[in-house]
This record gives sequence, structure tokens and C-alpha cells, in this order.
Amino acid sequence: MGDEGRSGELAHGWRGAPKLRITTKATTRGTTLTWPTLLLATANMGKVREFRELLKDVPVRLVGLRDAGVTQEVEETGATFEDNATLKATMYARLSGLWALADDSGLEVDALDGAPGVYSRRYAGLDATDEQRVQYVLDKLRGVPAERRGARFRSVIAIASPEGARRVVEGECRGVIALEARGGGGFGYDPIFFLPELGRTMAELSLEEKNRVSHRGRAAARVAEALRAGAIGRSEVARQNRRGSPRGPRSPRRPEVPK
Repeated sequence: MGDEGRSGELAHGWRGAPKLRITTKATTRGTTLTWPTLLLATANMGKVREFRELLKDVPVRLVGLRDAGVTQEVEETGATFEDNATLKATMYARLSGLWALADDSGLEVDALDGAPGVYSRRYAGLDATDEQRVQYVLDKLRGVPAERRGARFRSVIAIASPEGARRVVEGECRGVIALEARGGGGFGYDPIFFLPELGRTMAELSLEEKNRVSHRGRAAARVAEALRAGAIGRSEVARQNRRGSPRGPRSPRRPEVPK
């Protein structure tokens, strides 16, 4: 089964979001770039690592929940990936006073009628480990032939402002559920998500390879386009400079200044 990956916008347009302008500030050491802060609204360190890599060339300053002093946990109470991503981005933006990025993603298995879906993280129980979740799916598919083991990873990403402006995008990656776990990379269901065209599971790919083909990589590419095009406006940069943005690592590579 080939990877017929798809990505697209679920909600078009912005409410109250001016164009992004990269500004410069003269200092005694020369001219430095100033760009807006974006909160990565997740406590999942696997996702944090992936998003830092995926957005490393985007003119935003990425910080985590701890950097922003946010300790509250937003419950995923939505019925869809879009519901949960929007809920988390909106709530964390309000709690932090920053633009926030959140995603909800999961595995949908054809032979399980789309399960685990939005329940991917708690499919084998609230306290289950990644290994236990993987084994639970394998047990559910015991005896199911290869031609019926098709599946897809889906990722829906939302970015939202404290005032309520938001955008939602989606990406997906199709594959097959393997007969056994393989690979030590990635997280979640990666060790059993087999990509026929690559002959490897997601967990056997390098982070760079995974980001090129994954559901989250495809959705993040749409977010990157929006951020480069001006999703967060220059007024937000000025506001954050006035209030003092939380400290956090910048993208490892300095982005080019748009002309």
C-alpha cells in the first residue's frame, strides 16, 4: 500500500492577524533579528523535538510550557482531532498570553474501523506505556492478513492567538501495521507503522527522514508556510517585546529575512 499523503487546511483565513514583518534592532554589536514567540503547547517531549526540527527555519522563537510558566493541563475532550487541537491551542494561548501551537494526532487502522483514532494515547489504558499501546494494537490485529492491515497517521495542528485568531491545518501519512515492532526511534505507534515504499517502519527512520514523510511533518509544513506569510503580525512582536517574552531556545538556524 503506497503513501498517498495528503495535507490541507481545515479552516481558511484569519481573524485579526496582520502580516508578519521581521524587524531589526540596532545594538552596539550590530543589527539583530527580532521575531515573535510561539508556544509549543505540549508536554510530550517527542513532539517537542519534532516541532523544533520541523520549524527550525521559520522566523519564530519557540518556547515550551515550562518556559512560559504554564503548569495547567488542558483536557482533550473533543470528539475529533480538530476539536482537540483547537481547544488546546486556544486555551494555552489564553493561559500564556502568547501565540500557541497545539496538535492532536493519532493512528487510524482500517481493520479496527478507524480506531484508536482520537483515543490513540489512552487506547490501552490511561497509564499505558508506548510499548503497551503498541502491543495492544498488535493483539487486536492478530490473525488479520497483510491486505487488511492498512492504516494512516493523522495530525491536525492549530495555532491560536490570545485574542482568538486561529488557523487549523491537517496532514496524513498512509502505511501498514507491521506484524511486530521494529526500530528504536520515534515514539508512540512508530515501531509498528510500516511504510512499504521505504521498506521500514517509522521508528527505523532518522528524524530528518521521518519529518519528510510523516503526518506531522506535512501538517507542520503548512504551518510554516502560514508563519512565513505573516500569521503572527509585527504588532505581536512589539507587544511581546514590551511584556518580555519567556526565555527559551531559538530555532537553531537563523532564518533569512524576507525581502
